[in-house]
Amino acid sequence: MMHVRRSPQEIAANRARYEEHQKKGLEFAPKALPGPSRLPAPAIDAAAIIHQEIVPGGWYWSTRLLRGEAIRIDQGEGNSTVALAAWNAEDTSERINLVDTAKVQWTTALGKGRVIFSDMGRVMFSMIEDSSGAHDCLMGGSTAASNAAKYPGEKTRNTRDNLILVAVKLGLDRRDIPGILNLFAPVRLSEGGSFGWLGKRSNSGDYVDLRAEMDMLVGFSTCPHPLDPDPTYQPKPVVITRYKAALPLADDLCRTATAEAARGFENNALMQA
Repeated sequence: MMHVRRSPQEIAANRARYEEHQKKGLEFAPKALPGPSRLPAPAIDAAAIIHQEIVPGGWYWSTRLLRGEAIRIDQGEGNSTVALAAWNAEDTSERINLVDTAKVQWTTALGKGRVIFSDMGRVMFSMIEDSSGAHDCLMGGSTAASNAAKYPGEKTRNTRDNLILVAVKLGLDRRDIPGILNLFAPVRLSEGGSFGWLGKRSNSGDYVDLRAEMDMLVGFSTCPHPLDPDPTYQPKPVVITRYKAALPLADDLCRTATAEAARGFENNALMQA
């Protein structure tokens, strides 16, 4: 790639333009989004439940999720990271995009009230409930190499290989696997630019409810996060419940929290017209 040298004046002008866009974006946002959803998780109306799956620790699972449905991912018995990938069911070239998700909402701190974008500027998920607020959209998941270094001599499963199996079963290829969202992974970036694990941010029994804003194929992996400080490979099972969500109201928080989210839903409307 050719490097284009910029003058200090050009750098300063670009920086000023970025900060102006950031200021406008943050001014539109609510003063404060809601805090974490309450624990324990409220029961889902039995009549609304479409399917419930207990995914063993270290394993994988996938499902088709229709617009207007939601999934609850519940840690159940203990701290468990859940890696999530998603594709538009009608056109799998459209995928979850965590870079855009963080960029257009001016934050990597995803929680209740935020949305998760596709690589085509549309909203895939609304985070309608979240007791954790500790999710990682920056690092990706474990691999055979990272597990070998972390758990020498142990037989383990890893997120990369699990998601390859998910992709193949969905008729996709390893090249179709997008950047993943790690739920219940309290990763933060330090001032020095290094990643760290804030263990106190994750509670046993945390849950997230994601409302589907388009028809999707969704894959999950329940392997430990690469930064999980537990030196023992002992992933826990999680409970994933697919259910019929309530219709969003006109002032739905996820649809109105930021100007970028509102534009994302406008893009959804164009696609679904």
